[in-house]
Amino acid sequence: MAQYDPNKKYTWGPEDKFELNGKEFGLILNTFRSILGTEEASKILLVHQANQSIEAVIAKGVEAGIVKEVVLDENTTPALTKV
Repeated sequence: MAQYDPNKKYTWGPEDKFELNGKEFGLILNTFRSILGTEEASKILLVHQANQSIEAVIAKGVEAGIVKEVVLDENTTPALTKV
């Protein structure tokens, strides 16, 4: 049987199942709730929602041909490049 080493990286498939007991589940759930209940987390979630909105606007712009992909070279500034 293999031994777990926390210094190594591991992988598993999306169909693999893990089992938690009630104590482990409660610890994870309460940790998430504790973090998500902070003012900082609320700001981050709001920024995430704003990012999703702007990404949707950009996607529509790409589909309409208004927004064009920038091909970067060594002389191109990646942000706010005008075509």
